[in-house]
Amino acid sequence: MTAWRTTVLPPYTAQLRVYEPLAAFPEPDRARWQAYAAEHGPDAEGPGQPVTAAALAEQRAALAGLAALTPRPLPEQEDERAYVRVLDGVVYVCPWTTRLRGWLALQELQRTLPAHLVDTVLPPALRAAAEADRAQWQQDHPDARPWIASSRWEVPLRWFLPFGEEDRRHVPEGEYGSSGEGERPEPAALFYLTPMVQARRRVARAYRLLRERAPDGVLGDGAEEVGRWLEEFHPRSLVELDYGGLARLLGPRGLARERSVGELADGLGSLRAGDTAAALRAYEGLTARWRRVLALRQAS
Repeated sequence: MTAWRTTVLPPYTAQLRVYEPLAAFPEPDRARWQAYAAEHGPDAEGPGQPVTAAALAEQRAALAGLAALTPRPLPEQEDERAYVRVLDGVVYVCPWTTRLRGWLALQELQRTLPAHLVDTVLPPALRAAAEADRAQWQQDHPDARPWIASSRWEVPLRWFLPFGEEDRRHVPEGEYGSSGEGERPEPAALFYLTPMVQARRRVARAYRLLRERAPDGVLGDGAEEVGRWLEEFHPRSLVELDYGGLARLLGPRGLARERSVGELADGLGSLRAGDTAAALRAYEGLTARWRRVLALRQAS
């Protein structure tokens, strides 16, 4: 189990994760992850425990690479670590795939920032080398896909679709970890955890409804995107939405009141019942709220 020893605060990033059972991995990966889980121990046992300490360990590793004398935008080798959950005696693994996710983040960076800012953050020579490595790696691993999707400063509304309000877990600050001298208590956590079968069913129902009643809406496209991603994994997997550092951004009161999953489900229920006005109000309310959260990235 990852020990809680850090002064690093989690970044304002949410993650959507898939944990696959060991049986889902082909050999030799299965044996490797089985040995890793046995040596490392679980990061979370049962459905109510967060993986906060392990997430902070991942963040420390990323910061160490960026703080090096020669910044490393990507690890030289793919990460051999994972989040490990144990539920009802079954071991589930969510590989970090830090290098693959780094490539995807680099592509997003180049899409969202002006070229001169990208050049300032990561010089062209470093980016060119990273792209060359990615092309070669993808040629050798054509079926590779990340088990983790990340979003900075907001939770995309499409990420709420796989979950129900009964999947909600709110852990107040320090409940699962005490700090040593000079160290912080474990941050508050808000996460949702559900079986893959249930997640796929919810997303498929939402997709059909949105295509029928709101064919031009972006949420329908988002449901399709999430559904396609979930289909890549074993049907007995677990799906987790972890608010990560956004829990700190929302604050204790905001975190206790945060019910976006339930509100979106209510909006879809209104749409299914033919109450388009109520469905639109729910969608616009959620969109406006998360835009206010997103706007905090500009705050000093």
